[in-house]
Amino acid sequence: MVVIRFQRRGTKKTPHHRIVVMDRRDAQGSRVLEIVGHYDPSRHPPTLSVDESRIAHWMSSGAQMSEAVARQLKRLRKAPGK
Repeated sequence: MVVIRFQRRGTKKTPHHRIVVMDRRDAQGSRVLEIVGHYDPSRHPPTLSVDESRIAHWMSSGAQMSEAVARQLKRLRKAPGK
């Protein structure tokens, strides 16, 4: 099964994350099918950039979104000015 989830990058105490499409059974740091966005929680306010069309494509192909990614996308869509 294919899943859209975060892949942690960065150094100790300065994390940033990629939003990736990968097989659910693979380890977090293993090969990804596609990078569809980035999330940087260390900035104030935290930044989130995603390619909505690619996420829609993967969702229509049967990919499922992790709870953490779904929560962040919901916040992005609620943000004023977006």
